[in-house]
Amino acid sequence: MYRDEFQSKILIYTRKPQDEYTESLSNSIHFAYSSKNGEFLPLNRNYGILFAQATVDKDNVIQEKGLKNPYLFRTAEGDFGIAAVRINKEGGVDEESKGCILLWTSEDLITFQYQGLIELKEDTFVREAVCEYNEKEKRYDIHWLSEEGDAYVNSLNSLTESGRVTPSVPEKEYGFHRPQVPMSDMVPGNILTIDEEAGNKFKEYWTPLYHKEIRVPDRVTAASKEQLEEVKATAVYSDGSTHDKKVQWDFDQVDFSVPGTYTVGGKVIQQVYPFPLAKGYADPVILPWNNKYYYIATNDNKDNIGIYLREADKVSDLFAPGFTEAVILDLDEEKGFIQTFWAPEFHVIGEELYILFAVGGSVWGPQCHMMKLKKGGNLLKAADWNEPVRVKRADGTYLTTDGITLDMTYFKADGVSCVVWSYRKGIGTPLDTGSMLYIATVEEADPTTLTSEPVLLTRPLLGWENVQGTINNEGPYPLITEDAVYITYSGGAACGYTYALGLLSIPRGGDYLDINAWKKASTPVLSYYTAGGVYGPGHNSFFRDYDGTIMIMYHGEEEIVKFGTRCSAMHRVHMNHAGVPQFDVVAERDLNPELTEVSLKVIVK
Repeated sequence: MYRDEFQSKILIYTRKPQDEYTESLSNSIHFAYSSKNGEFLPLNRNYGILFAQATVDKDNVIQEKGLKNPYLFRTAEGDFGIAAVRINKEGGVDEESKGCILLWTSEDLITFQYQGLIELKEDTFVREAVCEYNEKEKRYDIHWLSEEGDAYVNSLNSLTESGRVTPSVPEKEYGFHRPQVPMSDMVPGNILTIDEEAGNKFKEYWTPLYHKEIRVPDRVTAASKEQLEEVKATAVYSDGSTHDKKVQWDFDQVDFSVPGTYTVGGKVIQQVYPFPLAKGYADPVILPWNNKYYYIATNDNKDNIGIYLREADKVSDLFAPGFTEAVILDLDEEKGFIQTFWAPEFHVIGEELYILFAVGGSVWGPQCHMMKLKKGGNLLKAADWNEPVRVKRADGTYLTTDGITLDMTYFKADGVSCVVWSYRKGIGTPLDTGSMLYIATVEEADPTTLTSEPVLLTRPLLGWENVQGTINNEGPYPLITEDAVYITYSGGAACGYTYALGLLSIPRGGDYLDINAWKKASTPVLSYYTAGGVYGPGHNSFFRDYDGTIMIMYHGEEEIVKFGTRCSAMHRVHMNHAGVPQFDVVAERDLNPELTEVSLKVIVK
C-alpha cells in the first residue's frame, strides 16, 4: 500500500450526452485526477480519452460502438487494467457484445493496449463488471451483473492470453459502489489510488501545456542594434520544454556609440494569426518558395470550383486586404474538370513542385490528381502548370473504379517516398464504407504511379471519428522529425464542430507499409475542446516559415453548428520535453501576456 501522504487518486468515468457533447463522445472513457485527497479535476479537458472500437460487418460497413460502466484496476505487475461494457451507438445493449466485456491494459494510462472482448457467458447481457487481481490464488476474478441483476464470477490467469476465461459461476450479490462525483454529467466508474510520482506524470500528460516562465540572459555584449536584435527570450512551459521567441528591445535605452553598461527593456513578440484568416477557405496549405509564401485551399465561396492561389512576401500579407490571388486551374468541361476541386496541396517531389488535389467530372466523384509546375514556371500562371494527371496503380489502372479518392499527400523519409490518401465507397448509401486512409510507395521520377499495392492504414472505428452522422478518416498530412514520421488526419464532421485531428506515428527507419508498425492515438490531438475557440478544427497542413518555426494550418468554424462556414486558421506547433509535437498549444497558452516584459544589461565596449 502507498503511504497516505503520497497518495493520489484517479477517477474513471463516462459522461451523459449533454448539449453539443454527443453519445459518440460521451460513451467513452474519461479520467479525473485528485492529488493528496483534493478535488477531482477532469483531464483532457473532460473530453474522452479511450473509445470502444467499431466493428465491420459482412458488407464492409462500420457499426459504431460505445461503452459504459468502466472499471479501473491494478494488474499483477503493478500496471493498469480497464474493463467496460460495450454498447451500441445509441447507448443500448449491443447484440455483438452479448455476454462479453471490453478489456485494455496500460503501463501508464497514457498509451493503451486493447486485449479484445472477454466472453463471460454467451447467453446473457452484461450490465457492469469489476475485475480484481486475487493475490492468494494468483488469478484475476471478474465479478459481474447481468442486465437482469443476476451476479456471476469468472476467473482468468492472464489478461493478455486468449482462451483464458473460466466458465461463469453464480454468486451472491457483489457490491458495485459508485463514488460521489463533482460534475452532474459524470457517470462514475470507480476510484483507484496511485503513487504521487506516477500520478503526476499521468496528470501532466493529459493536462494542457501552458507557458509559465520567460528567461533572458542577465547581460549581453552588443556593439549594434542588429546584435541586440539577435538576443531572444526563452519561453518555458509547464512540462519543462522551451521555445525561443523574438524580443522587441527598446533601443532608445542604449547608445551604441558610447561604451558602458545599460539596462534595456523589451517586450517578447508573439506572432498571432487571428481567426478567421480566410472565410470560406477549407483544407488550407502554405508553401514557402523562393523567399515568398503561397497559400492554396478548397474555395467554398466558389462552390469548390477552381484552384485559387495567393502570393505574398509575408504570411500575414496572404490574408491582408488587397491580397494577390489567381486561378491556376478552372472549370473545363472538355477535360472533365467540372466539380469538387478539393484539398489542393503543394509538395516538392524530387526537384519538382507538384499540386496534389482531387477533382470530379460531370458525374459526382472526386479522384486524386497531380499537376507539376513547368521548369522555371510562375506559380500564379495557369499556363505554367502541366496538365493534371490522375493517379494510377502500378498496373496502370486508376486507384479505384467503384468509389472516390481524395486528400492525397506525400512524404519522403529514409529514402522512401510514400503517398497517403482517402478512399470511400458507397457514400450516401446503406453500404457506405466510411472514408479510409491508404498508403503506398512511389518513385520521385513519377509520383503519379504507385510502386506498391495500397495498404489500409486506418479507418474510422472510434467514436470521435464516428460522430454527427459522419464516418471519416481523411485529410492526412505528414510531419517528419529526427525520430518519427507523424501523420495527422481528420475524423468527424468535415463541415461541423466535431471535426478533429487524429494522429498516426511510426519510428524513423521503419517499414512504412507495415500497418502494425504505426501507432494510432486514442483521442484527438486537436478538437473543438482544445483549439481555443475554433470549432471543428481539421484537415490540416504544416509548413516551416523562414524563421524556422513550424506552423499548423487547418480549417474551423466560428460557432457550434452542424454545418458552418469553414475558415482557415493557424498557430505554432510546439515540441514537448520529449521532442514530440504538440498541436494544441494555441496562442493564449503559447505566451502568457503577463510575462512578456523583460530586461537585461547590455554592455557596449
